[in-house]
Amino acid sequence: MSSFFTTPASQKKRKRDDISAAQSSAKKKKVTLKRADSKLTSKKTARDESISGSGSEDDEAPLGANDDEVLSSVSESQDETGAERRLRLAEQYLENIKGETETVGFDAEEIDRDLIAERLKEDAAATKGRLYRHIASDLDLSASSRTLFRADTQSTTSVAVCPPYAYTVSKDITLIKWEIPTRTKAPPPKKKKKKATTKPPPLPRRRPIKLLYSRGNKNETQNPKYQHHTAPILTVAASSDGKYVATGGADKRLIIWSAADLKPLRIFAQHRDAVTSLAFRRGTNQLYSSSKDRTIKTWSLDELGYMETLFGHQDEVVDIAALSLERCVSVGARDRTARLWKVVEESQLVFRGGGTSEKRKMNIKEPMVNGEATSLKASYSEGSIDRVAMIDEETFITGSDNGSISLWSLHKKKPVFTVPVAHGLDPALKPEEASAEVVPNPKVPGEPQPRWITALATVPYSDLILSGSWDGRARVWRISEDKKRIEEVGVLGHAHVEAERNGNVDDLEGNDGRRKEDQEIIVRGIINDIEIFERGDRGKDGLCVVIATGKEHRMGRWKTMQGKNGACIFEVPNKQACEPGAMGAKLADVNNNEIQTKT
Repeated sequence: MSSFFTTPASQKKRKRDDISAAQSSAKKKKVTLKRADSKLTSKKTARDESISGSGSEDDEAPLGANDDEVLSSVSESQDETGAERRLRLAEQYLENIKGETETVGFDAEEIDRDLIAERLKEDAAATKGRLYRHIASDLDLSASSRTLFRADTQSTTSVAVCPPYAYTVSKDITLIKWEIPTRTKAPPPKKKKKKATTKPPPLPRRRPIKLLYSRGNKNETQNPKYQHHTAPILTVAASSDGKYVATGGADKRLIIWSAADLKPLRIFAQHRDAVTSLAFRRGTNQLYSSSKDRTIKTWSLDELGYMETLFGHQDEVVDIAALSLERCVSVGARDRTARLWKVVEESQLVFRGGGTSEKRKMNIKEPMVNGEATSLKASYSEGSIDRVAMIDEETFITGSDNGSISLWSLHKKKPVFTVPVAHGLDPALKPEEASAEVVPNPKVPGEPQPRWITALATVPYSDLILSGSWDGRARVWRISEDKKRIEEVGVLGHAHVEAERNGNVDDLEGNDGRRKEDQEIIVRGIINDIEIFERGDRGKDGLCVVIATGKEHRMGRWKTMQGKNGACIFEVPNKQACEPGAMGAKLADVNNNEIQTKT
């Protein structure tokens, strides 16, 4: 029987080796654990030192006044609550605005307070996407200058503006890039001997310069690799950063061009019918396109890719508009609806039109009652909504084929206000034109028909509206302060406001359907599109209006007019800039204030 004393020495030695190996492994584990703990503690201390922002040398150095301020500000920022932090940021924002207003040169506290209050209101309204600027009453329409420019093309169907460049497209498959001259580059007007008048001199005029030109070929319809349009181009849009130009045509193509050299970057053929309208989301490269296939598609030009398709319209979508938020408004022609698409929420709001525009006229042919002519109401049913433009994120306007301009709000499904027969009436048709009979009855003349609204434009987040038709005038409107009415301001090139637009049929003369006081035609042809951009900071130097005109309507040839195929530019100054001695009086007031403050 073996025991401890009888066991061999070799076995005893092996046991001691096992014990020593186990002890050494345990020691190694302890060493590794200690090293890990030391590393963790070193990392924690390094992080604490980085957070505190003071090294070992700084801790040993004595604290100065600046160090005390930094430590106090850090401790205060750590101890302050959410409300205190918001109050501190608001005070800092006010100080920044005061610094900006001091650079203007005004020293009076009341003026500073007014400027700060106005700036705060404008910033708040801009962030919320609401109407906040009233500029329609500040424009001097009588001092506006007109400049015509054209190329050897057919009817201009659309125009896009990215200052200082403009892009026009036409029915003969052309895309042209123009440079709009600035007011500083324009040469002074020629001096002519005229009688002294109180009317201020018009602004200097200069025609835009044609920079680039690109034209397609209708014979390449069967060539899928052809890098251009093969049918009339119906719409054009330019991105706000000036990198991209998008065009859509009757060949179902959407082409993205490089704005620098007008070279095609990508051709999209996802639409199954003609592309009728394009709109960029404000400040981004997100593009919305509408088509006769009753769909709206969204595109991302940063990736040059397709995003999604929006369904809902029951007829062809003929116009679309967008602003800063990820939403757009479209009109569906003869389905007589305007739809606001909320892309992120994947929902839509439907606004139904189809009303009648009534206009009171005098019936001279009927017997007079008490010595006065009886009055009748002529109603014109709305058959198609053709145009749309956004004022802000909650308000937009539409134009119809019965000549009415309607104001809409997101909070109401029906129009808030409607201007009937905004551009007057065409003269009555002759009996042989109004009747299909071989021998028409001359006692049954045709009824006068309203002129369609063929173009609408707004200055975003303001009260200014421009509309166009084929009456030879671009009319200016404004929205009332309560956003419940549309008021007429005047006509580009005229200061007076016309009280009535072709209300009496007997006022019409000849075949052009114009009144005796409307003999002058300012814009010849059909106004197919209007674009507006502001001169100077927030329009302090006025507006520049670019109008696309043609002998034919942009969507077809069922309406032709005597005119010119091309475009025209209106430079509309502000009233303050046109008043003689206005700037001198302002400078004198500022100098007097400075002298008073110094004394």
